[in-house]
Amino acid sequence: MPTDTQTQVACDIKDISLADLGKRRTEWAAQSMPVLQTIRKQFIKNQPLAGKRVSACLHVTSETANLMIALRDGGASVVLCASNPLSTQDDVAATLVRDYGIPVYAIKGENNDVYYKHLTAAAEHAPHITMDDGADLVSLLHSKRQDLAANIIGGTEETTTGVIRLRAMAKEGVLKYPIVAVNDALTKHLFDNRYGTGQSTLDGIIRATNILLAGLNLVVAGYGWCGRGVAMRARGLGANVIVTEVDPTKAIEAVMDGYRVMSMAEAAVIGDIFVTVTGNKHVIARDHFERMKSGAILCNSGHFNVEIDLEALGRMCSSHRQTREFVEEYSFRDGRRLNVLADGRLINLSAAEGHPASVMDMSFANQALSAEYMVKNHSQLENRVYAVPEDLDKQVARMKLESMGVKIDRLSAEQEHYLASWSEGT
Repeated sequence: MPTDTQTQVACDIKDISLADLGKRRTEWAAQSMPVLQTIRKQFIKNQPLAGKRVSACLHVTSETANLMIALRDGGASVVLCASNPLSTQDDVAATLVRDYGIPVYAIKGENNDVYYKHLTAAAEHAPHITMDDGADLVSLLHSKRQDLAANIIGGTEETTTGVIRLRAMAKEGVLKYPIVAVNDALTKHLFDNRYGTGQSTLDGIIRATNILLAGLNLVVAGYGWCGRGVAMRARGLGANVIVTEVDPTKAIEAVMDGYRVMSMAEAAVIGDIFVTVTGNKHVIARDHFERMKSGAILCNSGHFNVEIDLEALGRMCSSHRQTREFVEEYSFRDGRRLNVLADGRLINLSAAEGHPASVMDMSFANQALSAEYMVKNHSQLENRVYAVPEDLDKQVARMKLESMGVKIDRLSAEQEHYLASWSEGT
């Protein structure tokens, strides 16, 4: 891997000269991440990660940069690679290398070969702890680079798709070390997935297309926490929101939240914009493309770019061209045109800047505290997926409230006794 001559930090990034901008953006994000900054100060004092190597495969953004700095200041030797080829902020990668001495392997727009070369570089750090967003690093360490898994004491996982993959590995008995599912912390998915994904997804769509959402039919595929957030924000901008689901309970919830619910086959006929947030593959497929009206816009805010069957779309179209930076137009022989944003990859990170720092503050606070928890408790853990301990989750919530100047009530001794007993009643 190339080495920057100024810092002698191993890296593969786009341009070290972008570091000044990256440093300003990282410092700007830090102002909206008070919980993580408090944890960082505690880490500096207590050094809970001293002597530990951390390999992180995360979106390389200004918010992630602040997490990496906190881990480094807690004593860890940190290496970072991108969890998505289009999500890297090249200026942030540059400042991490130049100003903070953290090796980074990430270039926005890197092809598949480079992506896996960078993933391998992170694995070759021989980590004690992994941090993943989608479980690609864990998968590599369980397949082609099993030789590097021997010293790993545990890991964390940031997103729903990764947790699904890891639970499948644990069920099959092949998971080699314990993982904390940061994604499942209440202070992560209730806020990051709903408010972060909701706002940043629409930000990405608008930046990529400059369209007016008011009055358009916007189809949200999947009504999990991310889908709830997208639907809520789209309705706030005046869109007519339609939800598609496979889970009957979530479908009922969407109906009672005031949205139209139908099958994707029905929605394909009337949709103007389609947003997939399911974590599954081929949610929008050939049969749906055949039904869509000309000019429809398709994008994804789930983790991988398999939710839209782009291979089928490519075979069906007569030609395609790029019309805007993140817009690929597919033309059909019948004269229809469909527009795919950001090659089906995460639209909020490809065309915009991802989640706001204030919501990532809680997510990355969970990451930092979970890493500390893993160091302290790994010898007592089995090779399976664990929830973030409830006390850590509530600690993050309390710290966030304090940073916002919000005070809440506490139960009295009498109230605690009442809730814990069965003898009192009517």
